[in-house]
Amino acid sequence: MLVRTQFAGFGGQGVLLMGYVLSNGAMLKGLNVTFFPSYGAEMRGGTANCMVTLSDKKIASPVGSQADILVAMNGPSLDKFEPTVAKGGLIVLNQSLIKWGPKRQDVEVFSVPLVDLAREAGSERAANMVMIGAVCAKRDLLPLEDVVKGMQAAMKGKDKFFALNTKGIQRGFTFAQTGK
Repeated sequence: MLVRTQFAGFGGQGVLLMGYVLSNGAMLKGLNVTFFPSYGAEMRGGTANCMVTLSDKKIASPVGSQADILVAMNGPSLDKFEPTVAKGGLIVLNQSLIKWGPKRQDVEVFSVPLVDLAREAGSERAANMVMIGAVCAKRDLLPLEDVVKGMQAAMKGKDKFFALNTKGIQRGFTFAQTGK
């Protein structure tokens, strides 16, 4: 198994945290992981993206030329990173901000009504956790309990957010599994 996931969006959307949660959850499960963040010139409101590679074997390079999965949190990220998704790959869209789909026909598209689902989980602030839950469930990257453990490891010392973030992850899993 070798899966490269590109997370991309505006700074402040929790893009790097999603990558860090996935990385931590996968490490705790015993997988080999690389986490390669990239920041824009600004933080909040600027661009942010990261590539997370998961494998059951050694990983030769933290950066690949193509992603198997693209998580696009906004339109500019979809436009920029769509060409980097491998044929047959998955593009996961934040339907709350992206009102169009990819131009390509050779990828699977999964649209997530992120803001609505985050509100159902308890707060719009849980949107990134809803997304990481949905992505992990859609592609069987990690089971729910490992994603939650990854979130707890990534947010060590911020226990007050664990309950909300766990609800967000669970809501994302449910949506990916049932479409509701």
